[in-house]
Amino acid sequence: MAGVVLGTCSGLVPGLHANAFALLLASVASTIPGPPIAIAAAILAAATVHTFLDVVPALALGVPDAALAPGALPGHRLVLGGRGREAMRLSALGSGAALCLAVPLALPITEVMVGIYPVVRDSLWVVLGAVVLALVWTEPTLRGRLAAAVTVVAAAGLGFAVLDRPFAGPLPVGGVLAPLLAGLFGVPVLLDARDGAGVPPQGDRTLATTPTAVVRSVLAGTGGGAFVGYLPGVSAGIAGTLALAVLPGRDPDESARAYVTATSAATTATTVFALFALVGLGTPRTGALVALTAAGLPSGLWVAVPVTVVAGMVGAMLVPLLGDRALLLVGRFDQRRLVTAVCVFLVVLSWAFAGVGGVAVLVVAALVGSVPVSLGCRRVHLMSVLMAPVALG
Repeated sequence: MAGVVLGTCSGLVPGLHANAFALLLASVASTIPGPPIAIAAAILAAATVHTFLDVVPALALGVPDAALAPGALPGHRLVLGGRGREAMRLSALGSGAALCLAVPLALPITEVMVGIYPVVRDSLWVVLGAVVLALVWTEPTLRGRLAAAVTVVAAAGLGFAVLDRPFAGPLPVGGVLAPLLAGLFGVPVLLDARDGAGVPPQGDRTLATTPTAVVRSVLAGTGGGAFVGYLPGVSAGIAGTLALAVLPGRDPDESARAYVTATSAATTATTVFALFALVGLGTPRTGALVALTAAGLPSGLWVAVPVTVVAGMVGAMLVPLLGDRALLLVGRFDQRRLVTAVCVFLVVLSWAFAGVGGVAVLVVAALVGSVPVSLGCRRVHLMSVLMAPVALG
């Protein structure tokens, strides 16, 4: 229960990455009185609920002007069309369904991965290189592919420049990950939205899609989550983009619904598959598992799976409950002032994690993060900031 409350609060904080939050919890774990198994359960529950709830600020903040709808993020496109409440429910549905699928599938998939992982590990640069090429190829036009290639190079260069450098801030667990990802994915979206009208009035919560489309999106996202759960440097957004490429339908709104569902499913599936990857491969793939390992807390499946399942069920119910209220609340604020306040908060957050150097990284990352929109390609190529350094060791 304590973990669910913590995860709910942190998930609603814009720009706070789940991994950074998990490491913060690990830094204070040794000072918390109580049985280690209870502390481990709290960290796991908090990290799990965070991954569910962070879709709320992602959809409610950074909504651009309606004239920019064709180039908006898939979730924002639905919000601009008055379908934000539907988007929240699609996210919760995708996550909940993936949770039910991933648990029974994780054991046989892990057995297969244990057998082939040595080959994958030795050829990791080939695998991650293929992922990057596949992402570039999903761009619908030649211009988009060229823009994606430029984005990949820029993001990879930024990753090589900052990831191995020591950064420290006032928080007990520092690091450059929080300002890096906030700059790449948060600040550019907010700045694009500063002159917008904000969240428009939202329609009803009816799902304007078919059960078949939802099932396809969930299956694609869960499969992508299995892929992400065993590979370093690959995000659920990448899994969602690749899943979208194999899903039928080219209507923008239909694609947006499929993307929201598939990405949410991939995020939740990754959380489950990563638990089994830790046991089968000995490699923690999420911030929560890194935190448990670093703090020497119990991380066995008999603890992790039940806690993750229960916390995930609670998180799926909280998404539409809190999401509707967030859309209504944000819609009442002046958009320019709201964007300014969130950007200032991200600067403070970057300083807290990585000091003055973290603020500099935030600014540079924001410049790199504006490249995809300026050139006309998807933002997902920015994940090369992690994939390229991992691929090349």
